[in-house]
Amino acid sequence: MSILKIEKAKAFDEVITDIASDKSISHRCAIFSLLSDKTSVIRNYLQAEDTLCTLNIVRSLGAKIDNEEGVLCISPPSKIIEPPLVLDCGNSGTAMRLLMGFLSSADGFFVLHGDKYLASRPMKRVSQPLKEIGADIDGRNNGDLSPICIRGAKLKPFDYKSRIASAQVKSALILSALNADAPSFFTEPELSRDHTERMLKGMGVDIGYENGKIIIHPPKKPLSPLDITVPADPSSAFFFAVAAAIIPDSKVVLKNMLLNKTRIEAFKVLQRMGTLIEFVQKEDKYESIGDIIVRYAPLKAVEVSENISWLIDELPALSIAFAVASGTSSVKNAKELRVKESDRISAVVKNLKLCGINADEREDGYDIEGGTLKKARFNSFGDHRIAMSFAIASLLCGGEIIDTECINTSFPNFIDILKRLVRVE
Repeated sequence: MSILKIEKAKAFDEVITDIASDKSISHRCAIFSLLSDKTSVIRNYLQAEDTLCTLNIVRSLGAKIDNEEGVLCISPPSKIIEPPLVLDCGNSGTAMRLLMGFLSSADGFFVLHGDKYLASRPMKRVSQPLKEIGADIDGRNNGDLSPICIRGAKLKPFDYKSRIASAQVKSALILSALNADAPSFFTEPELSRDHTERMLKGMGVDIGYENGKIIIHPPKKPLSPLDITVPADPSSAFFFAVAAAIIPDSKVVLKNMLLNKTRIEAFKVLQRMGTLIEFVQKEDKYESIGDIIVRYAPLKAVEVSENISWLIDELPALSIAFAVASGTSSVKNAKELRVKESDRISAVVKNLKLCGINADEREDGYDIEGGTLKKARFNSFGDHRIAMSFAIASLLCGGEIIDTECINTSFPNFIDILKRLVRVE
């Protein structure tokens, strides 16, 4: 079990050009390439364990993949292959849940599994909606836990109202609708991250909004191939934004970031807390892309209870800013945190208490009273975002994080970047 030792950091002024490529878009690039009949070209695909697992799954389903000087060329099969082996999703709930939707309307039998952490994560939030529209899906605990078994078939069109705002649930249902013989409708309580809609629309799917519903018209011909450069991941960059926000006199410039409004909400929360942040847009094709400049300023407490689905992944890192802000910050309506790679509500509160911060958990969030962080040994709980969040906390007080192999699943060069700011062992 690896242990990361981090010393207390001094003020820094950094320009970071090598933030990991966006994981959400990388997963989608691999899967969506199977929807065309021509070769997709993908530059800057994330070379992390989870996204490489998704690439291997696409290969197992029949795609030919060439990688020349960092440019992926994915040529889809004329027909999805029924693989003889289990499809390994690694640690990625995104891959498993999107593939459940994609494969539910493909011809064949498929089994999805992953590592021990993914095997304990609930899948019924996707399997149940898919079952309700006619998909043949099962797994342990009545379809809630992997291995997930799928007998693909053409599904009927649907009008589905989701009880939760989840990009993974929405994406799975949208993908399942592409082979129907009439339009389908999907409604969610609030707009969740919209990469799937944007990318599919760019590939030629007639998808839009009508009376508060997403309407998906099944394409009558194969989609146009992707030709995309994956931007840097704002969720990964956010760790270093928090570092600049909590260490006095610090500044960071984060280059070539995805600026989609559903992905920069956590930066907006930091702004509300007092951090000085600028967004500089440079292009806008599939997605808005540009630079984010973050400068230190004293932080004040804030309540976070809206647009939770837009910042669900960044809340552990945001909790580190809460821990040093003036006053008590609250997170509400975030029960979704309990079903991520770990129970992130419990993990955040337990680790903050270890370093002397008053924190109380609720079923749907937590309250954090700002104070002074003390050196501690933190548990990652096998969760990459918990590990990286408390690595950032350690910049203020020094610390150790137990079980950090999980960082490689999403941000392989995180520690290399961290070493530019502080001594790390």
